[in-house]
Amino acid sequence: MLYPKKVKHRKWRKHTSQGIETRGTDLIFGAYGLKSLGTSLISTRQLEAARRSVLRFLKKGGKFWIRIFPDKPITRKGSEVPMGGGKGAVDHYAFPIRPGRIIFELEGIKEDVAREALRIAADKLPVKTKFVKG
Repeated sequence: MLYPKKVKHRKWRKHTSQGIETRGTDLIFGAYGLKSLGTSLISTRQLEAARRSVLRFLKKGGKFWIRIFPDKPITRKGSEVPMGGGKGAVDHYAFPIRPGRIIFELEGIKEDVAREALRIAADKLPVKTKFVKG
């Protein structure tokens, strides 16, 4: 799964993502893409599940890019731990996604196949998405 090799700060604050994305909103590598329509945190597990489902569907056809990287640490306190005692340990990493961000890109396949592959990937993600072509 995707996670950073080295981090400057082990724990981050819980900033909420607001507004519309300004970076990563256009297709750069591929002809087809999956664009976010909502705000959420996409975890490494969700991203990996979507990636595997697309690659399994394509069966070595076409080229596939992941345009986001989960680098935000999400902390979790243990079960039945009382209030106080500081912040919990890092549990997993996530990517805070905002509307307009391209998540995946595809190239080298027909549009109907790309549309179906990205629909399968979108089912694995916690955010509403739409299919875009360049």
